[in-house]
Amino acid sequence: GRALLAGVIGDPIAHSLSPAIHEYWLKSYSIDGSYVPLHVKGPRFADTIEELRSLGFRGCNVTLPHKERAFALADWRDPAAEATGAVNTLVFSEEGIKGYNTDVFGFSENLKATLDPIDNYIDSCLVLGAGGAARGIIYALQLLGARQIFLSNRTHEKALKLAHELQSLEGDASSISCVPWEEKETVLKSVSLLINTTQLGMVGQPPLEISLNSLPKTAAVTDIVYKPLKTGLLEAGEVRGARVADGLGMLL
Repeated sequence: GRALLAGVIGDPIAHSLSPAIHEYWLKSYSIDGSYVPLHVKGPRFADTIEELRSLGFRGCNVTLPHKERAFALADWRDPAAEATGAVNTLVFSEEGIKGYNTDVFGFSENLKATLDPIDNYIDSCLVLGAGGAARGIIYALQLLGARQIFLSNRTHEKALKLAHELQSLEGDASSISCVPWEEKETVLKSVSLLINTTQLGMVGQPPLEISLNSLPKTAAVTDIVYKPLKTGLLEAGEVRGARVADGLGMLL
């Protein structure tokens, strides 16, 4: 009854490498604990969190599509979470639920390590998706100094709402423009970095349908999907001659 319990919540969740990573470190440091994958549908998210707390869990990581739900449940949030409106780490304490966003740090560090020098690639960015992951990634691009951010989502109204929220952040000089999903390829000619934040292209999900014919060969392409490690988008980027960054570095 003294084992430390934690896990990762998502829908889907079978693809997640988080259990393997955390179980490795628990074993390496001889920690009496376990980290488990938890497949939870949206309507059950809040109830599940309360059940985990009652069972003695210390916290959990949160992946697609629950990061905005996790934000709403947190009693306290770190600055990155407050800025983005998304939480991917919940810590349970006697004082309540603490919410953190590590996507901002993870995405930024992975880009800086993979696309060096990063300044060559963040001038004009196209972000696909407007969910919780996109929130952290757009904020990371703002902190890195992106001049222009194009945002495209299958539900255009959601993109407009996100752009309005993040554009109003104090001190940000980035311009955020929303592009209808069916017109996303029209802005590629002026993009230096293309980022997929959706589940499209993930194992078990529909493919991401986009032509990179007009993407400059000096641009870069990154995908937060890491299963498969080389998604169809990254393969198309390599064929185009662009530099690519997979999603595993962000996770790690």
